[in-house]
Amino acid sequence: MYRNLKLDIKQAIATVTLNRPEARNAMSAELMREMIACAGELAARGDTDVAIVQGSGVCFSAGADLRDPARWSNTAQPLDAQREIAALGYRMARAWEELPQITIAAIEGYAIGGGLALVAALDWRVMAKDAFVSLPEIALGIPLTWGTLPRLVNLLGPAQAKRLTILCERVPADEALAIGLVDWVVPAGKALTEARKVAAKVLALPRNSVRMSKESINAYASIGAHAASHMAHDQVQLAAGSRESKAAREAFALRRAKPRRR
Repeated sequence: MYRNLKLDIKQAIATVTLNRPEARNAMSAELMREMIACAGELAARGDTDVAIVQGSGVCFSAGADLRDPARWSNTAQPLDAQREIAALGYRMARAWEELPQITIAAIEGYAIGGGLALVAALDWRVMAKDAFVSLPEIALGIPLTWGTLPRLVNLLGPAQAKRLTILCERVPADEALAIGLVDWVVPAGKALTEARKVAAKVLALPRNSVRMSKESINAYASIGAHAASHMAHDQVQLAAGSRESKAAREAFALRRAKPRRR
């Protein structure tokens, strides 16, 4: 059913694997549409109480796919089509945030940009000790969107959210744990194992009380979030077309194209 995802459901736990290892699980328009559809499928199921999201290969996700022509070379399309594509990340993160199930990210390697935006929309985060996270959007001339800023403020507070967003620093696992960005740090290769242990604790609790509590906490945490984020995809369209943004993306592409010294 899915080209870029794997969905496995066992004993009330759904494990969703971002499955574009050749592209470091970068978030293409197609992948984001599949994640939205997967969230809809899980929301309609009565046989799952926890959903775990992980990446295949070496990382969780390298973020938005900067090579996806559907996302970055669509200026010839009608404006409504451009806006629909620009809003995919926001819709994806919100669909996963609103799932009735408890959601857990299992992070190996790294979660960058849009990958971290998805992680922030989930309930809990398990991170391998040798992994890192970062938000490079501003360095590429693009504001951080997908509804991520209110979520980061809720998790970290305003000052740390600004630091993570504006300075584009790499944050290692131990620091991510210390500032409240992730909830558990485990040895490399054990993120999924720990996520399943956390899931087992959830499954041992009364289901409806868990779901009601999640809904109430999310309702309070999300007050004002839509007002702060509803035009973010238009901001991206505007910023991405600027000279500084195009120059930043071209410089990034050149750095990636250079052969690495051994």
